[in-house]
Amino acid sequence: MPELLVEHAFPIGLAVLAYVTVQRLLELVLAARNTRRLIAEGGLEVGRGHYGAIVALHAIWLVVIWLFGPGRPILLAPLVLLAVVQVLRFWTLASIGRRWTTRIIVKPGEALVATGPYRFLSHPNYLVVVCEIFLLPAVFGLFGVAILFSLLNAAVLMIRIPAEAAALRQHQG
Repeated sequence: MPELLVEHAFPIGLAVLAYVTVQRLLELVLAARNTRRLIAEGGLEVGRGHYGAIVALHAIWLVVIWLFGPGRPILLAPLVLLAVVQVLRFWTLASIGRRWTTRIIVKPGEALVATGPYRFLSHPNYLVVVCEIFLLPAVFGLFGVAILFSLLNAAVLMIRIPAEAAALRQHQG
């Protein structure tokens, strides 16, 4: 894979890591606000038991990349793919709007979102996360980290997606 110029790798790598880190922190704030509002409007939280594992996985993933990524050459192909995935991330979040949260919150009787990428995929946000978990470490050539966290994420999603799908089937309008 082609590399960006090595003399530019360090600031680009820091910018990419800072962007993803700040994005995740802002999303946690947004998710917490949406969760509180959805619960106040009669929403029910489902699958609470695995939520801590998801948070831990993402936090450790970012810490590992911060520890080993800066100063490494930047691989252009994963960086471009990561940028493309960000477009899907924003499309997904814009489509689900105020209903987006990092937890599984269902509002009994409410119809599923069927706009944006939800017209084509049941869980586009999970596709985004799967791609990001692999691509961010790959940007730095950390393919072992990319594979390890992709496998750990797959294990968590094997619990998460069925729990969310069941909750949505049970409570949708």
